[in-house]
Amino acid sequence: MSPYRWTLAGIIGFLAFNTAHAQVSKDPDPLFQSSDVLQVRISAPIHTLLKERSDERDLDGKFQYTDDAGEKVEVDIGIRTRGISRLKPSVCPFPPLRLDFKKSQIKKSLFHKQDKLKLVTHCRDRSRRYEQTLMNEFLAYRLLNLITDISFRVRLLRITYVDTDGADADRTAYGFLIEHKDRLSKRLGLQPLNIAKTTVRSLDLKYTNLISVFHFMIGNTDFSPIAGPEASCCHNHVLIGEEGKPLLSVPYDFDQSGLVDAPHGITNPRFRLRDARQRLYRGRCINNGYVEDTLAVYAEKREAIFQLVANQEGLTPGSAKKMTKFLRAFYKIIDSPKQVDKKLLKKCI
Repeated sequence: MSPYRWTLAGIIGFLAFNTAHAQVSKDPDPLFQSSDVLQVRISAPIHTLLKERSDERDLDGKFQYTDDAGEKVEVDIGIRTRGISRLKPSVCPFPPLRLDFKKSQIKKSLFHKQDKLKLVTHCRDRSRRYEQTLMNEFLAYRLLNLITDISFRVRLLRITYVDTDGADADRTAYGFLIEHKDRLSKRLGLQPLNIAKTTVRSLDLKYTNLISVFHFMIGNTDFSPIAGPEASCCHNHVLIGEEGKPLLSVPYDFDQSGLVDAPHGITNPRFRLRDARQRLYRGRCINNGYVEDTLAVYAEKREAIFQLVANQEGLTPGSAKKMTKFLRAFYKIIDSPKQVDKKLLKKCI
């Protein structure tokens, strides 16, 4: 099995799969169509927000940005903290946020139809390492966007936070917004599913394999496409689909991956990995027949992937070099039939 045969036969096979979804797929919302960094200002009781860390109560705030015409637009928002590990003060003194936009104020604007958006934040003030961690995770989402449209879109922001409590000084940092699962589902002509768990055989096997290889590429083991730790499926995956057809389990939250290499990253002890940057394939054996087609897609996207990393605003040269090296190691594996057999096919679960 050579990379050249993957590129010819595999891409044809994947295009057939993608076409079925493209028939109903729509363009992303305007907010997520641009790769330009959006300059924003969030005014809210930041001191209270960080002290309370409530994922159940919104505080009132203002969200200001500059539109395409150069005009400043300001809207009311509800703002709250969110997350699990990153909600802990010991992990992220400045945790992830959720922004609830007032629908009546955002009609026909850049934020039209946006509601309850997740905002990934910088985690720690004045930390270059955590800033680069955020950029790495943003790029993980963008890399998956290159591989498939069936993925969460993201938008990079440069945010000035103004504390209306008057207790904290202004802080400016990068952050990024994640497409809401309802908008992702609508874009694909599908529905989000709120169920406790599902089975591997209920999933679209070709898409599932595509995502399994993505997790392997970025060195991620912190996921499950079929079940979650609580009542709602799944672990760092969202289920979407329609009745009577195979389901799609779409991944998110990549901070525990080797590509992101977060300071707070940990590995699951049951996998016995030396660190997060050691890859472990967790694809399903039932999907091994799709591996050849899947690797063809990654081979075809190789140049675009490296270009995306090289051109990313906000990523330092050192971070870009480190990420490029990590991704080259992945391509070295998939370019070798022997390594594919050893590290993917024979490691399936």
